[in-house]
Amino acid sequence: QRGGRLGPRPGVPSEPSSRSPAGMLPVVAGLLLAVAAGGRGAAGDPESPPGSRFVCTSLPLDAAGAGCPLPPVPMQGGALSPEEELKATVLQLRETVLQQKETIGSQREAIRELTGKLSRCESADGKSDTGTWNKELGRGKDTMGDLPRDPAQVIDQLSRTMQTLKDRLESLEHQLRANMSYAALPNDLREMLQRRLGDLERQLLSKVTELEDEKSLLHNETSAHRHRTETALNALLERVSELEKGNSAFKSPDEFKVSLPLRTNYLYGKVKKTLPELYAFTVCLWLRSSASPGIGTPFSYAVPGQANEIVLIEWGNNPIELLINDKVAQLPLFISDGKWHHVCITWTTRDGMWEAFQDGEKLGTGENLAPWHPIKPGGVLILGQEQDTVGGRFDATQAFVGEMSQFNIWDRVLKAEDIMNIANCSTNMPGNIIPWVDNNVDVFGGATKWPVETCEERLLDL
Repeated sequence: QRGGRLGPRPGVPSEPSSRSPAGMLPVVAGLLLAVAAGGRGAAGDPESPPGSRFVCTSLPLDAAGAGCPLPPVPMQGGALSPEEELKATVLQLRETVLQQKETIGSQREAIRELTGKLSRCESADGKSDTGTWNKELGRGKDTMGDLPRDPAQVIDQLSRTMQTLKDRLESLEHQLRANMSYAALPNDLREMLQRRLGDLERQLLSKVTELEDEKSLLHNETSAHRHRTETALNALLERVSELEKGNSAFKSPDEFKVSLPLRTNYLYGKVKKTLPELYAFTVCLWLRSSASPGIGTPFSYAVPGQANEIVLIEWGNNPIELLINDKVAQLPLFISDGKWHHVCITWTTRDGMWEAFQDGEKLGTGENLAPWHPIKPGGVLILGQEQDTVGGRFDATQAFVGEMSQFNIWDRVLKAEDIMNIANCSTNMPGNIIPWVDNNVDVFGGATKWPVETCEERLLDL
């Protein structure tokens, strides 16, 4: 039957309840079912004769109700308790919701099928049988009824209807929950709610504890990172300040000398860095002094418990001496002629071997000077004074009088050729433990820093 009215399709559920939205859903569903059934003979169907077409007719409101029987609503007979009425209502609501879900699913299938067929109906305008189609329209037959011809609009209208039904069901459930008192709940339901609330409370507390731990960890990490950043910035600023100060006084940070013109117990220089534990070392420096008797103490290194850990001294009429852990070795050096001299001293804890160089030439060597004794770390390194305690108790008779420069310390025994190259100005090799730089040396008591003569000028003074 083409263009006629059809009853409900087999397999499509009828209207579930009289509580559904009034009017719109039965009309739309009926229209969808009628068009879907009428399209069974479409051109895409193998049973359709050649040249067939779709004719879509709207159904009146009373026709939709005839083919959509309503499910019976259970009557509430007798006097029921509030709990039984509540359970019956809830069961009825659940059944209604399930039926609505099934209806929606079926209607979605019908919508998809109808959409495809409507697309084919509309595409018939561009085919060869447009004349026949236009004739049907010319006879004044409205094939779409009151519904829009756009399938997207039909789907949108159905979606709004379903949403209205869903909103009404949610509103009804909300009202039932609002009218239901906690005391009227059954004991098992009350216990279930209490257990559920307890579980939620424990989960909430666990989440709060986890968030607090993460916050504390993040705070600690942020504080540590900020501390590291501030330390690095402070060190960088200090370095920049020192370089600016050094550049303002000397052309290069190492082109300076320390002048100690008087034999007192308060003029001295202090090296800011300390020594690590050493098993060997090389000390080199340039000296100029004409003091007598003896030039005094060019440098001394004292540690807690041993004021004479490393000392180079020429005191009274004694020769120049090297003290290691208060053990003494006399060095064959002669530097009190008022000229610049380059002095290097090497020592190793293995058998206490030592060497003495003056102006690049080895003048003496020996052994058994504090053998197998490592140099202790963390002491104080003083220029121009001999220490009786760590960093103090200087004796004026042992003070150095003169000038010194290029005081460097290495943690190994330098080769003789390296010492020669340093002495003849062919190599500039700063110490890897104590380098001679302006910002590493402070002066006290009237000791001063001055620009030093060039290495070549010092060589000419020899």
